[in-house]
Formats: sequence, structure tokens, C-alpha cells
Amino acid sequence: MSDKKVAIILSGCGVYDGSEIYEATLVMLALDQANVAYQCMAPNIDQMHVLNHMTGEEMQETRNVLVESARLARGEIIDLADANPDDYAGLIFPGGFGAAKNLSNFAVAGAEMAVNTDVATFAQAIHQQKKVVGLICIAPALAPKIFGEGVQCTIGTDADTAAAINAMGGKHQDCGVDAFYIDEEKNIVTTPAYMLAGRISEAAEGIGKLVAEVIVRL
Repeated sequence: MSDKKVAIILSGCGVYDGSEIYEATLVMLALDQANVAYQCMAPNIDQMHVLNHMTGEEMQETRNVLVESARLARGEIIDLADANPDDYAGLIFPGGFGAAKNLSNFAVAGAEMAVNTDVATFAQAIHQQKKVVGLICIAPALAPKIFGEGVQCTIGTDADTAAAINAMGGKHQDCGVDAFYIDEEKNIVTTPAYMLAGRISEAAEGIGKLVAEVIVRL
């Protein structure tokens, strides 16, 4: 196992109100297959809301992002507020609407969004140390607010989301599901995954390439 460790920021458990489970799992699998250690973490906050993943309807209950994320990590998870950026060689954000609902309020505020303080603080510290950051699916929408104007990233080809990224000062780049985009100056790697994928194998192709690129840059 490599002595370099990657941080993975999760946002709950489930595509509609948390982390996209396949994306998070594919990231962990790709890292483990490459013998790269990782640590899952999440903010200790309430989810924006809870959705029934069978019907899409809102459920009248409250769930905690850290507790729900622990499901994905088999309990091996830490509070993001307690994470030390110095301990990690890189950072990956899986997608899922939790990135737009729990890690930020992009889902409701669009280009006027704010990013959770703990998320922004940790990610900015990683970035300021010139370490690589990978963002998947909808998560690249956070990039302009976290990493500043001019950041280049992709969420695939969705025109509305791309327009919001550009409105926040980012520079969106169209990208296929089986590919990824690198902002060389900022050391940021992004891939569309389920913003475009119709099946898990399609998501896996781009995610596998993103993780491999992240590993090269550790």
C-alpha cells in the first residue's frame, strides 16, 4: 500500500440526496486496486432533505450527512472538521446531488451558491499545497467557488449547469462520459460520470481514468 493517502469527501448516501453510491464505490475500488490508501470524510451536518429513492418524493425525516456517508464507507469515516489537510496527498469528490444540496446549496441557489465552510476550508488547504483535486459528476460545479475564477472543469454537456459554472467565473469544457478534463494550472481533474452515463460501466470508464490521473499527480 502506498504511503500517500487520498481524502474522499462524501455528501450522504444516495444519488438524489447524498453521494452517488456507484461513483463513490468506483473511486474507492480504483484507489484500492492501485494500492493507494484513502480516508472517507463528510461534514457533520443535517441533509438538506431526504428523498425516497423509489418515488422521488420527499420524506418527513432528518438525516445526518456524516452518519449517512458512513454507510458508504463501512463505518470507516471521520468528521471533515477533524481532518488535517497535511495528512493527504490529494482529494476526490464523488458526485450525487448531495454535492449540490449538502456540500453546497447549488441545487437551490445556482450561481449564487455558497459552499459549506468545512468543505471549502479543507479543499482550499489541499489546493494551496499544490495537491491534486478530482471532482466527479455534479461536484465540479463547486470548483469556481472553492478554487477561484478561471478554473477549468467539466460536468459533461449539460448547458444549464455549464452556464452556471461560467457565471461563477469558471470555464466549462464539454467532455464525453469516457473521458476527463485537466486544468493543468490548478491541478484539478474532472469527469462527467452520471451527468452523462446511462449505465455503471460507462461511469466506471471516466472515473477509472480520473483516479489514475489523480494517482499520477500524488
